[in-house]
Amino acid sequence: MKIKTGDKVKILSGKDSEKTGKVLQVLKNKLTDKVFVVVEGANILKKHLRAGRKGEKGQIIELPAPIDMSNVMLIDSNSKKPTRVGYKIEGEEKKRVAKVSGEFID
Repeated sequence: MKIKTGDKVKILSGKDSEKTGKVLQVLKNKLTDKVFVVVEGANILKKHLRAGRKGEKGQIIELPAPIDMSNVMLIDSNSKKPTRVGYKIEGEEKKRVAKVSGEFID
């Protein structure tokens, strides 16, 4: 995959466009083959939890929701600019390459 867990990305569209953050999780829908990304501090939704037992209080939890991978772009570690990702084969390994700088990402 072009974007992996732990990568720093920039959000291109949506309510949190122009924000940057770290990828917490990459999700793939097996039926439609769509890929989603959960970015730290972006696309926050509020989930209301009901009290479990008597005497407990309900609470509101804020958690990041998935964003479609097409709305996210990897940030190059060298130039600090958003970049597309390509692949090059080096020896026996297939490695990710930043298109802006031409450097290996992994």
